[in-house]
Amino acid sequence: MSMPHHLHSAHRQRRSIRRAFSLIEVIVAVTIVAIMAAIFVPRLTKFIGSAKDKRAKTEAAALAQQVRLYMTEAGLSRCPEDFELEVLAEGDDPYLDNKKALIDPWGHAYVIIIPGEFNKDFDLISYGADGQPGGEGDNKDIVNGME
Repeated sequence: MSMPHHLHSAHRQRRSIRRAFSLIEVIVAVTIVAIMAAIFVPRLTKFIGSAKDKRAKTEAAALAQQVRLYMTEAGLSRCPEDFELEVLAEGDDPYLDNKKALIDPWGHAYVIIIPGEFNKDFDLISYGADGQPGGEGDNKDIVNGME
């Protein structure tokens, strides 16, 4: 028992209409995705920046501890003004596993300032995302021992 030809083609036409999205549906979907991206991308970017900031604070504090350990084992009461952080990653029994520990989350080298402006003996600094002294937001300087 088969359908009459005119009913069969009408049924096939309805089925093909149901399978396709209309242009309006596509535009609405793209608009919703764009609005969601406009809302969530800045928040995600801020979250990532905050995570890098926290990581830099932790790493600067750990490096400062390694500098103090180096000073203690070398019998130094003060950090020499010509001290370079690379010393911590050199030798037979280095204080750091590798030189990657001397690089901040933004890919710039940590800097040691002797004597320190914020800490008595020395400051360990990450200059933030821009790698330049000063700045705000992601570009602000991070100094060991400062909140």
